[in-house]
Amino acid sequence: MTALDEARAHLAKAREFLEAAELTNDLQLFNAAASNAITSGINSKDAICLALTGRTRKSDNHAEAAAELKGAGRAGRDSSTTLSRLLKLKSKSQYQAGSVSAAEAVKSIEWAARLLETAQAVTPS
Repeated sequence: MTALDEARAHLAKAREFLEAAELTNDLQLFNAAASNAITSGINSKDAICLALTGRTRKSDNHAEAAAELKGAGRAGRDSSTTLSRLLKLKSKSQYQAGSVSAAEAVKSIEWAARLLETAQAVTPS
C-alpha cells in the first residue's frame, strides 16, 4: 500500500469516527462523542502526515503526535494546535472517573471537523 493509499484509508476512518462522534453526541453520550472525535482527529493527523510527508508514526505520546503534525508543512503546523486541544480530552473521555461535559464534546467535534477538513484538502482523491 502506498503512502497515498494509506492517507486515503485514514481519511475514510476520520470521516467515520467524526460521524460516530456526532451521532453519540446527539444521544448525549458525551464521553463517547469526545472519544470518537479524538479518534477521528488522530486519523486526520495520520492522513495529513502521509499525504504531505509520505509517513506517519504511531505513538501513544500525545506531544509526539502534535509535533509530528507540526513538522508536516504549513497545513500540519496550522493544525497542530487543534490536535493538541483535542488530545487533552483523551484521558478525561476514556480513562478518568470524571466525564466530558456537553460543551467539551461539542468542542471536540468542532476540532475533529477542522482537522478532517485539512486532511481532505491535502489528500488527493
